[in-house]
Amino acid sequence: MTTNTQALSDIGVSIWLDDLSRTLIGSGDLQKLIDDRNVVGVTTNPTIFAGALSDGSAYNEQVAQLAAAGTPVDDAVFEITTQDVHNAAKVLRPVYDATDGQDGRVSIEVDPRLAKDTDGTIAMARKLWAKVDQPNAMIKIPATVEGLPAITAALADGISVNVTLIFSLERYRGVMNAFLAGLEQARENGKDLSSIRSVASFFVSRVDTEIDKRLDAIGSEDAKALKGKAGVANARLAYQAFEEVFATPRWQTLAADGAHRQRPLWASTGVKDPAYPDTLYVVDLAVSDTVNTMPPKTLEALADHGEPNGDQVTGRYDEAAAVLDTLEGQGISYADVVAVLEREGVEKFDKSWDELLDSVKSELDKAGAAK
Repeated sequence: MTTNTQALSDIGVSIWLDDLSRTLIGSGDLQKLIDDRNVVGVTTNPTIFAGALSDGSAYNEQVAQLAAAGTPVDDAVFEITTQDVHNAAKVLRPVYDATDGQDGRVSIEVDPRLAKDTDGTIAMARKLWAKVDQPNAMIKIPATVEGLPAITAALADGISVNVTLIFSLERYRGVMNAFLAGLEQARENGKDLSSIRSVASFFVSRVDTEIDKRLDAIGSEDAKALKGKAGVANARLAYQAFEEVFATPRWQTLAADGAHRQRPLWASTGVKDPAYPDTLYVVDLAVSDTVNTMPPKTLEALADHGEPNGDQVTGRYDEAAAVLDTLEGQGISYADVVAVLEREGVEKFDKSWDELLDSVKSELDKAGAAK
């Protein structure tokens, strides 16, 4: 283990890798990251899968079989991605066992075209959960208005859920409410609450990207002084909300029945602006009972020169609230920023999915022509 990744883990942060490919699994590199970088989970998305598919020959055999069977492209994507997640979950199973199910998780995303379709999301979550067929899987469901009841329904079925695309504090509270409702229904359904896990993926760097753009447009020295502060402030206030909700009698009743808290997960932690420290969204958001999912570049930056310095979140809520208040004073509407980010987030996921479909179709066509 590197000193820096171990230091972050010692604070109570679970390091999850935001990357997956068949090569990463087959080469033993995923296991190496578990052994050497304190990695205890994996998250995926369509962009990651599209990149993996275009890199090398690891998928050729399966693609050839799917092409020979005349498999439609959507079904081929389903088969390819679930196989990777199934295999990665097996690699991480010892971590899952050692942490009593808290970590060792591998997340796979519901088709983002279903972001506004509650029933479709529920059906796809069940289908993915059954296909991956590993207890340490997590199904990613977006925190759209239509996604909230799907989160509840999936949890009520005993499915572990990674809620994604959270930008606003108000929506995050809605996510936690959907989580509690899901566990309450799971209990009514006779499910073992201790077997259900969930994380809430709160996006960080995109908040700074959008707000910094608006601060640059204002152009004053006061505005520029606020750059790079909103993402961390927003996430710190999310942790305050987490502490509040999971201290309520409603939660304590579920905890008494064996339920585990839905941990905040800091997502979008790769720094977009080179002017900022490349471990900003790791070191400045270090706090217990959280997950930080890092792209490989950020993980290596942490291992090389990141210096976690204890809890950087609790006790800093007034400071964080002051940042958002000052932004409002500059004429930057928090409500508008988070609405734009959610809309763009869904659009980006859609575009990534289309690119994944195109990549798979191209590979199927090539395999078919080579017969």
